[in-house]
Amino acid sequence: MGVLAEAWNWLATEAHWAGGTGAGRRLTEHLWLTAVSLGLACAVALPVALYLGHRGRGGALAVNISNAGRAVPTFAVLVLLTLTPLGRHGDLPTVIALVLFAVPPLLTNAYVGMREADRDVVEAARGMGMSGGQVFARVELPLAFALIMTGVRSAAIQVVATATLAGLVGGGGLGRIITAGFNTYSTPQVVAGALLVAALALAVEALFALAQWLLDPIRRRGSAAARGGAGGRSGARGGGTGLRTRVAP
Repeated sequence: MGVLAEAWNWLATEAHWAGGTGAGRRLTEHLWLTAVSLGLACAVALPVALYLGHRGRGGALAVNISNAGRAVPTFAVLVLLTLTPLGRHGDLPTVIALVLFAVPPLLTNAYVGMREADRDVVEAARGMGMSGGQVFARVELPLAFALIMTGVRSAAIQVVATATLAGLVGGGGLGRIITAGFNTYSTPQVVAGALLVAALALAVEALFALAQWLLDPIRRRGSAAARGGAGGRSGARGGGTGLRTRVAP
């Protein structure tokens, strides 16, 4: 039997999903780590990036610092944080490391999205008398939405994949399944853990892609305009029919 088949058998065994150390508990821990870390990273990075992008000041320095942060190995940060007093507070070192890892793509994409908003449209909005807040909320933010969401999707996938490292330092998540497989020389369990991480990353990617499609303000305005145009044409056709109905007798 191949390794993949043995891994599938491991995943299909109900006993492997039950209990405090089962795959179900590890999956819940992994989702919790991902949601908390991504939420905190968004709360930190997006307001700063959107403000700097709107003002057009200081963004280059922030983006460069953010890019420099990509060069720091996440596992090294995680190990160092675990060795500090923070290591006595459960998953706190893991959350901090994941937040630091998720901030760069969020910060860079949101800032670039705001600065690349069509300047002609922005200036036209200002010329129409819109305030700074109205230009931000009604013009720049919708135009930057696609790049902002691309950054969120990228950060989410990276956090899902990197949270696996928490298992190497005694943290929770799906990484514990992989490390337990290494400790017991169980290759099917290692492969099963890796498959769970990959499946979760694909599911998160699909979820955020759907959310981006549903919430895209430009697409929604286009759809509303198309429905309005179709309604107008339908109304015109209906009016013509009514006119003919009245004239026919």
